Amino acid sequence: MSVNELFKKDLKVVNIGLKSFYNDLKSQNLTAVHVNWKPKAGGKTRMVSLLDKLKKMN
Repeated sequence: MSVNELFKKDLKVVNIGLKSFYNDLKSQNLTAVHVNWKPKAGGKTRMVSLLDKLKKMN
């Protein structure tokens, strides 16, 4: 498929993370699904490291 053909197709979006992006897409009547994802431990590297150590203990 060429790039020109791609842009003639309807946009279908998978939104990961910020629900406000999904809401904006839906308000424009675009096909979209929302995945409620957040980084492990809020992205805090120290907490991720501690969680990984706990996981290895099991």
